[in-house]
Amino acid sequence: MLELLDYPFMQRALLAAVLIGIAAPAVGIYLVQRRQALMGDGIGHVALTGVALGFLFSTNPVWMAMLVSALGAVVMELIRISGRARGDVALAMLFYGGMAGGVMIINLAPGGSTASLTTFLWGSVTTVSPSDITAITVLSAFVLTVCIGLRRQLFSICQDEEFARVTGLPVRLLNLLLAITAAATVTVAMRVVGLLLVSALMVIPVVAAQQVTRGFAATLGLSVTIGVLVSVSGTVTSYYADVPPGATIVLIAMGVFALIALLTLPLARRRARREAVPEPAATGASVAAA
Repeated sequence: MLELLDYPFMQRALLAAVLIGIAAPAVGIYLVQRRQALMGDGIGHVALTGVALGFLFSTNPVWMAMLVSALGAVVMELIRISGRARGDVALAMLFYGGMAGGVMIINLAPGGSTASLTTFLWGSVTTVSPSDITAITVLSAFVLTVCIGLRRQLFSICQDEEFARVTGLPVRLLNLLLAITAAATVTVAMRVVGLLLVSALMVIPVVAAQQVTRGFAATLGLSVTIGVLVSVSGTVTSYYADVPPGATIVLIAMGVFALIALLTLPLARRRARREAVPEPAATGASVAAA
């Protein structure tokens, strides 16, 4: 495995995988908490339009995707907050509008074709450039700063928006910041995982960790650990097996989830039986009351 480090493109790919493995679950834990697990998919489709605009204007597709996906995430959040349309309607608009816009614009770009989007849709370890690493590092730093530095505030709005508003938190601003952070995470991951699969890396490590942890800090720590492990192992596997890295990473993540679910099944059954049986003291009190 050490011979991988002899190749500059694999050095960049592995570094990107580590950063993605950290950033994606760090945002995903908040999205899972507020039942917006598919938000990453919607943002990913919008980011496709940004990538196409990057080709059209001959600029860095990563930064253009960040700009467009951030705008799309903010629009979706504003629609959700305003109550003029349900969240699933806004998400659907992002899905279809983003994909259609990306395909249309890439065909208008000089020398462009839908084949140019393949590496962004499914990921590619060989196309991570030094400029991509710079962008991924900067965006990952932003994501971690927000997710860890504002963890109490973000957890509060994800748990109960009304209570957070009563306590004086700027709920709308925090919601918009979380949406932009999710957009940054999608942009970070698109080079290795791909835009169509990035949401899985934001969600699967979190739900896998939730099976064995209870506290927020423990869940965050374990989900990030799982994210890094599956990202790096998937990138390495894709190199040796010559398979798409995004699909490999997601399948490994699903395998980890299934393994944890299998190992924790007896514990979950015992816990369910304990919760179903009333405590002796409570039973006695009921009899006395009767």
